[in-house]
Amino acid sequence: MEVLNLSISIPFNNNHKLQKAHLFNTSSFNHKPLQLHSLSDYKGIVVKAQATDEDYELKQVKDMAAARKRWEALVREGKVKLLTPKEAGYAIQLSGKTLLDVRPSIEHEKAWVKGSTWIPIFDTDTEFDIGTLSRKVSSYMMGGWWSGVPTLSYNNQFVSKVTEKFPKDTDLIVACQKGLRSLAACEQLYNAGYRNLFWVQGGLEAAEEEDLEREGPQPFKFAGIGGLSEFLGWTDQQRAQAAKEGWGYRLVFSARLIGVVIAADALFIAVQQAARYLQDLRGN
Repeated sequence: MEVLNLSISIPFNNNHKLQKAHLFNTSSFNHKPLQLHSLSDYKGIVVKAQATDEDYELKQVKDMAAARKRWEALVREGKVKLLTPKEAGYAIQLSGKTLLDVRPSIEHEKAWVKGSTWIPIFDTDTEFDIGTLSRKVSSYMMGGWWSGVPTLSYNNQFVSKVTEKFPKDTDLIVACQKGLRSLAACEQLYNAGYRNLFWVQGGLEAAEEEDLEREGPQPFKFAGIGGLSEFLGWTDQQRAQAAKEGWGYRLVFSARLIGVVIAADALFIAVQQAARYLQDLRGN
């Protein structure tokens, strides 16, 4: 489960005091601004936000460890049956079983199994309150810019939407991109009364193109990558593809890397020139 933080950056020095800052009080519905009259007030808000984020992330680590144990028990006790992607493909073609795709929209829109049903258990967080913005900024700064992984939030209507569409005696093959979110979905569905659950081990990323009938613009293996790492071709999936395709495939990403370096150099030179221009204006 992908996550999140807040860091506010306001430039200041010892010769300038922060007079006022306006933050929304998200605990009320009228969104009255909270006024901060000194720099110490601002620092107190930031320190408290950072401490809250650290506690939140620690709790997530503990919750994930506990969840993994529960999920492993579901498979070990046979409450959820394990399938490889190839076996899932056979089950869909020969037995008419339904594949339930629980991935977020950012992955599903790149590739999906033909005839599958899409109901995400986690999806891209579209809220913009202070807490959510905090986690989005932190997630981006901690690697989201590189991996392209968005901030996700739990879909509270996941179980209700599944039960609206499928009776509880339906054979459901549950899949996500890497296999973790689908296990979480299996636990939710088992607790809701579903007893014919099948989990795709390793997720759709572990599938070969011939295993499942795909629709969408990209191979299954590429549906979970993004950000600058995808643009430069530096993901494990793209390196594996490059080993198959040869130099022609690598040249595209080499050209992109050169372009990024040139753009960075041009930006650096432009900033220097702008700084000199401003100095000249002040001198005159």
